[in-house]
Amino acid sequence: MKITEMLITPIALGDPPLLNSVGLHQPYVLRTIVELKTDNGLTGLAEVPGSVAIDKALAAVRDTVVGADPLNWHRLRGSLAERCSPETSAERGDMPWDSRTKVQVYSALDVACLDLAGKAFGVPVATLLGGIVRERVPYSAYLFYKYEGAGGALGEGTDPKATGWAAARQKAALDPAGIVAQAQVMVKEFGFESIKLKGGVFEPAQEVAAMKALYEAFGPKVPLRFDPNGVWTVETSIKWGREMKGILEYLEDPCRTQKGMAAVREALQMPLATNMCTTSFDDLPGSAQTHSEDVILTDHHFWGGLRSSMELAAHCRTFGRGVSMHSNNHAGISLAAMTHLGAAMPNLTYALDTHYPWQYDEIIVGGRMKIEGGCVTLPKGPGLGVELDRDALAKAHATYLRAGIKERDDVSEMKRRNPNWTFMAVRW
Repeated sequence: MKITEMLITPIALGDPPLLNSVGLHQPYVLRTIVELKTDNGLTGLAEVPGSVAIDKALAAVRDTVVGADPLNWHRLRGSLAERCSPETSAERGDMPWDSRTKVQVYSALDVACLDLAGKAFGVPVATLLGGIVRERVPYSAYLFYKYEGAGGALGEGTDPKATGWAAARQKAALDPAGIVAQAQVMVKEFGFESIKLKGGVFEPAQEVAAMKALYEAFGPKVPLRFDPNGVWTVETSIKWGREMKGILEYLEDPCRTQKGMAAVREALQMPLATNMCTTSFDDLPGSAQTHSEDVILTDHHFWGGLRSSMELAAHCRTFGRGVSMHSNNHAGISLAAMTHLGAAMPNLTYALDTHYPWQYDEIIVGGRMKIEGGCVTLPKGPGLGVELDRDALAKAHATYLRAGIKERDDVSEMKRRNPNWTFMAVRW
């Protein structure tokens, strides 16, 4: 089997005005869809965060990919390494999301080749990752402070007659009561059994009050997580972490650097999680030495693919770390890939993060994947178990062309609301 064609399609999907430490989500989230076609008529799919830089990085290796055997990943990966060695963790940047591009080339091709292999052998990707540990993969509710609106420059996601979660997704949530209301509807709709709040937006006292309100509303049986995205100092992290002791499953990235996280962890004696201070294999020796976190949140888009994420899970098992999964805005191909990874990972110790309830567009056949009882059931069929809806893909690509957004820029979007806004890597 040989790869004969590599297609790269940038798309834009509607995204609500969610707040974070950098600013405000734009009306559309960018994703890039990669298709690998083979000489025996198969197509392998992958999805990665979208940007002009990522699309250029993918296009730059097309001549290496075409003609390769998708079943021989080690050889293809070696050829890619000669063209685009992954960046170091220092090149990740200060934003909550990862700014590296080359590592996403590895991720996209790893996933697409696994999809091809699964289709060639008639087995799920999870089987190729070592076997299926669980058919139902748990996910966590992901709460955001947000302005009113459901996304899309023309309000495409807004429906004044909507009920349930579709209505709640449109409402503003800027105080503890709003966050609790958002959580209650999301949990009722999807059955989530754990809850995470994206913080770093308001002063610590306001966000800690929201976590306490969530604990009061849901009680100790629903694990809570909180993520200030590293914008607190070590001192602030310790002060407000103590206020949340006993109500959190874990505190995610309260501050920056492994050294800072280790100091907070020692002071609080509370589980810490990260997807900001330990983000590459180069970081793992420092993680082991400092014990900067108790839980590493993998993200196959930024760790080099599903196979690399399984390698990370093995490290976590060796060094006694918990493992779960980070999320950014995504469509169904990424959700399917995440679910296969969660299904195959023996030491998955925490429910995975997902933004999926916030999105309302989809590009896969059959429409949106179901989240029931807080879980996504492993897709049936070989490979990833999902296929592209060509009409929906064309529509999403047309939206990309119309929107004119080429890179994610939460700062500029926030400046539309607040001209004096500036991003600060450490704010409190």
